[in-house]
Amino acid sequence: MSSPALSVVPAALADDLGFLLARASATALRATNDALRDTGLRSRHYVLLKLAAEGDGVPQRRVVDDLGLDPSAVVVLVDDLERRDLVERVQDPGDRRTRIIAITSAGRRLLRQARPLADTTMDTLLRHLGAEQRQELAALLGEMLEAADPKYH
Repeated sequence: MSSPALSVVPAALADDLGFLLARASATALRATNDALRDTGLRSRHYVLLKLAAEGDGVPQRRVVDDLGLDPSAVVVLVDDLERRDLVERVQDPGDRRTRIIAITSAGRRLLRQARPLADTTMDTLLRHLGAEQRQELAALLGEMLEAADPKYH
């Protein structure tokens, strides 16, 4: 493939979807981490704050599934955010075995500060795609993730 859009990709890998997905993911992660640096957040902290901001919070087990992370990695992320008073663990009133990760008011303020930084980063990375292409990309990636998730099989 000799497309100018792929000029940074070695020709031998230009049609390797696994490589392209991994490279795109690493690029987006690095750019988002750079954009969030002054907030003290990393990309994983940011997405966890976004989940915790939903309704009355999110069950910790769902965070594991939603982020596709090992439970021990989620514990570390929650501990990091809890130390900064950005989230708190609260007992689920309907199931005492379940912990809900709830965003605090400080977490909401930081999320409002971080969201435009992350959004601008994605806008910059995807600047060559129109709105329909972005929606299509999101839909295709969502379908891929759903098909790959064992709980859907």
